[in-house]
Amino acid sequence: MDSAQFRERGQEMVEYICRYLEELPERRVVPSVEPGYLKHLIPKEAPEKGEPWEDIMADVETKIMPGVTHWQHPRFHAYFPSGNSYPSILGDMLSDAIGCIGFSWAASPACTELETIVLDWLGKAIGLPVDFLAFAEGSKGGGVIQTSASECVLVCMLAARAQAIKRLKLQEPGAEEGVLLGRLMAYCSKEAHSCVEKAAMISFVKLRILEPDQRCCLRGPTLRQAMEEDEAAGLVPFFVSTTLGTTSCCSFDNLMEIGPVCRRFPSVWLHVDGAYAGNSFICPELKPLLDGVQYADSFNTNPNKWLLTSFDCSCLWVRDRLRLTSALVVDPLYLQHGYSESTIDYRHWGVPLSRRFRALKLWFVMRTYGIDGLRQYIRHHIKLAKSFEARVLKDPRFEVCNEVKLGLVCFRLRGTDQLNMKLLSSINASGRLHMVPATVVDKYIIRFCVTAQNAKEEDVEHAWQVITEVASSLLGEMNGEPQEIMDDRKRRETLAYKRSFFVRMVSDPKIYNPKIAKAVPGQRRLVSSEADIEDIEEVENDEPEVESASNVTIQKPIATWISWPLEFLFQGVFDEAHHAEVPVRFRHLDTMVRLKARRGSSSPSPEHEPREDSGSGGSGGSGSVSPTSFASPAQQAPQQAPQAVMQVTTASPRRSPAFPRKLTFGRSSQAGQGQGQELDRDREGK
Repeated sequence: MDSAQFRERGQEMVEYICRYLEELPERRVVPSVEPGYLKHLIPKEAPEKGEPWEDIMADVETKIMPGVTHWQHPRFHAYFPSGNSYPSILGDMLSDAIGCIGFSWAASPACTELETIVLDWLGKAIGLPVDFLAFAEGSKGGGVIQTSASECVLVCMLAARAQAIKRLKLQEPGAEEGVLLGRLMAYCSKEAHSCVEKAAMISFVKLRILEPDQRCCLRGPTLRQAMEEDEAAGLVPFFVSTTLGTTSCCSFDNLMEIGPVCRRFPSVWLHVDGAYAGNSFICPELKPLLDGVQYADSFNTNPNKWLLTSFDCSCLWVRDRLRLTSALVVDPLYLQHGYSESTIDYRHWGVPLSRRFRALKLWFVMRTYGIDGLRQYIRHHIKLAKSFEARVLKDPRFEVCNEVKLGLVCFRLRGTDQLNMKLLSSINASGRLHMVPATVVDKYIIRFCVTAQNAKEEDVEHAWQVITEVASSLLGEMNGEPQEIMDDRKRRETLAYKRSFFVRMVSDPKIYNPKIAKAVPGQRRLVSSEADIEDIEEVENDEPEVESASNVTIQKPIATWISWPLEFLFQGVFDEAHHAEVPVRFRHLDTMVRLKARRGSSSPSPEHEPREDSGSGGSGGSGSVSPTSFASPAQQAPQQAPQAVMQVTTASPRRSPAFPRKLTFGRSSQAGQGQGQELDRDREGK
């Protein structure tokens, strides 16, 4: 394609894009396709010869668009907004045309300097402390554009880890870094984004997930108690991730309480994740939600969510850029240049070396709309969300489940979780609306988020009509109707549901790093990967046996890799006398599994011995499984029937000494034994 052809095809593409966005309301929000639909429409091999442009564009409409979920659709109310605007599209076009790889100032001076300037613009508009701005007098900080908020959290955790290890090495010069690494503990709320969990997995550090209050807000006293407990146990608190505008219900952690707590621990890095809500702080009336950011070491927000900028564009600011870059510097000779000491090289600010010219589209957007125009856009979305909230409050069948401060409304029918699951699945299956669920204060709720750039009051009205129509149908079915009509509706709903996308929860219960156990092919026993190789020998029937009394094998002919959950974190009272049950919902399952706690006959390894809680007051204790206290199947006593177990250490002021508990799930493989039968599945009508 030469420049003349590009001009022609470029004009056609601009026309196609405009028509696509203008005619979105006429399309179905989510596609009615099944997995693998596209491989039947596209050849298995790439073409040897070039094809006409007309044929390519024809396939876009007939093969690609039928499988697209339209995030810019005015009826799309799932997740958070996926920012977009014509200035952003044009900025990306120019960036792609320039095609620079801006890993250093020398690689493309304008790419580096514009990013620094635009991040200072946005940081000032948000109201960040001057310490976070690159060009403020005396500042050591600055901003950088990352791919996503997940990357922002990861690089900050890596920097905090390096800082903590360096401090510990000064205190214990002879200690191995690997040993010191095992003592580091990070913290976040149960409402924090799953990227914090993933960052901890990548960083090989422990993560303690804390329970928020009834408003889904992480409080200072909760954090302080956890950090003091861990410090007393020989662990080192080093990283705290807080959230302003959580994914599930847009709640805000209390930075004014958390900040002073973090200041009491010299190794702690405080990060603030404002991926969605952070954009709203450009509005003066919303800046109080940012109170406490003065305690933070880093802050991130995503203009690609709520500032009309297309993905990817996640902005991270740090108070001290040297603390960030010193953890990530790799400086081969071929990347060095003569201005390294006096300029910023963004290759030291993140994981990738190659970097796109992302600042260009953000610059286009900020100059086209101005800060005032962006404020109007955000305020309009909030106004529409409040309008939807008012509709929900007027209908006695529904309830609002969050404090609506921005563009997200969490609601549900008054009734069971099963009823609300059916309501959401029926709405999504219709293709007229798309929303996703979450769990808020142990309730299944439906999230309605205003996402479209040009969202209108009519869109809110349409959404409410669809919701109430489906709700009335479900409630009418519950109140009784002719069996023939009911059967026909169920048949149609089932077919529609199968064609619709499976909607995952956006706030799953947290688990820690997985432990991998290998299943040997054929009729062999499953042996934990922790079993010592010297404990296993081949016998005459070619079946490996575990000689060690500390290893239990599971007779099961499975051939693959199996991921054992390494540990869960439970906060609450474990009272054997009352046969406490712990409800657990596993990802990808709509079944709630309830695990009963009972006294175990085996003991944890010495380094995991339970300790008596040093706290006082109250009859409740806290049962938890730390990143090192999980007992794999290979660690259970051989006298018990083969079964999967979780070992939970319970410490309570009223028990001396505390004793280990064991959560058992699965059925015993030996007939006549009653162990392993505590499993209670609440299938909730499934």
